[in-house]
Amino acid sequence: MKIAVTGAFSYTGKYIAGQLLKKGEEVITLTNHPNRPNPFNGRIKAFPLNFANESELTENLCGADVLVNTYWVRFDNGTNTQPQAVKNTKTLINAAAQAGLKRIVHISIANPSADSHLPYYWGKAANEKAVIESGISYAILRPTVLFGGGEDILINNIAFLLRHSPFFFIPGDGSYGIQPVHVEDLTGLAIQGVYSKENYVIDAVGPDKYTFMELVKRIRNQIGAKSLLIPTPPRMALLASQFLSLLVNDVILTPEELDGLMANLLVSKEPARGKTYFKDWLEENQEIIGRQYASELKKHFS
Repeated sequence: MKIAVTGAFSYTGKYIAGQLLKKGEEVITLTNHPNRPNPFNGRIKAFPLNFANESELTENLCGADVLVNTYWVRFDNGTNTQPQAVKNTKTLINAAAQAGLKRIVHISIANPSADSHLPYYWGKAANEKAVIESGISYAILRPTVLFGGGEDILINNIAFLLRHSPFFFIPGDGSYGIQPVHVEDLTGLAIQGVYSKENYVIDAVGPDKYTFMELVKRIRNQIGAKSLLIPTPPRMALLASQFLSLLVNDVILTPEELDGLMANLLVSKEPARGKTYFKDWLEENQEIIGRQYASELKKHFS
């Protein structure tokens, strides 16, 4: 098959594209970073992810059988906003339909809701609706927090802050849940979605659940950090993260990410489909996790 993967030079898309190449498939990518170094030695041809030109998107998708869509924006940055990302996704789905694609594998988020007050979650719900109503066969995957590969943001940066600060603010009491999933487990589910003929929506989560306090303690203890964990009113924790964001020239935590975390939206009620235990991965990677800060702004907007 010929398979189009959005963001094959980035994080999740890179893992999915790599596995498809191993299976002998032809892979192209639609990317906002066509000049980014190609990790596949030119085996994947890059086309611009130009949402302003739907006909160009359609032309670039012509001949493809499947679209694997990882596109989204984590936070607003200039005109690159989450509401705009919803419109962009609809444009991409329309282009896929016009190009005659047979299937879409769409990466969403756990617990999306059209009724949510959080743009991240109602935006993801709107994107799922666009996929389902496209008339194209689909698999929709709903991960929580990704880890692994040395390119995850949240887990790595928690470790980074624990390595470099004498204290770490825990928003609230830290009793809300988090259920991370390894990027390769999500990749495996995406590959299954490419070859399946069924329409389905599933959560993609790992086998171990923690409270946020437990997760941070586990990371701290495993890497040998001495940071004091301080339960803090959420507004104060957010203010502290915004101050630190200025120091690292990035966005460490957004208000809606904090709201989603504290509302237990990063856990699933479905059975775990991931096989990689976070505790085992953390033990294997304790010497390297958090050694460098992972900048979202640098990764996507520099």
